[in-house]
Amino acid sequence: MLHDVFRYSFAEVGEIAGRSPAACRQLASSARRRIRAAQAPATPTSQQAGVVRAFKTAWAAKDIDALLGLLDPDATAIADGGGLAVAFLHPIEGGEPIARAWVDIANRAPRNMTFLERTVNGQPGLVAQLDGVTVTVFAFEVVGDRIRHIWVVRNPEKLRPWTTG
Repeated sequence: MLHDVFRYSFAEVGEIAGRSPAACRQLASSARRRIRAAQAPATPTSQQAGVVRAFKTAWAAKDIDALLGLLDPDATAIADGGGLAVAFLHPIEGGEPIARAWVDIANRAPRNMTFLERTVNGQPGLVAQLDGVTVTVFAFEVVGDRIRHIWVVRNPEKLRPWTTG
């Protein structure tokens, strides 16, 4: 970190760590390899789309068990209403609380609400429309076959690019 983040030279890192610059260079290289190896491989877009589609289906069916199977146990959901639209105020953490919140949302959704599968931030996502007007955009981070993060945008100011005119 001293080298890669704070831009210390390996000679300076060596002085701080009590090692030679060459040893510090080797440790940094080894650490970078371990970090790359620990990162989850990218989930193919088609697989992500399948997970989002399954989430949409389970959500419409209000099937908590199916939602739990699609959510990472440590998943997080974050909403942005911008003070202009109803949204949960704090992140929801954990697959079970998220599943319950989404069933509650389904129970309160107007009958004329439609959910469309769309590309959101370059990834499979969902767009909620009420009478043809976009009212919510859902972005997902899918890792493997589970949803790790959900970002919900309800702020009308941020939805302008999604509004069809």
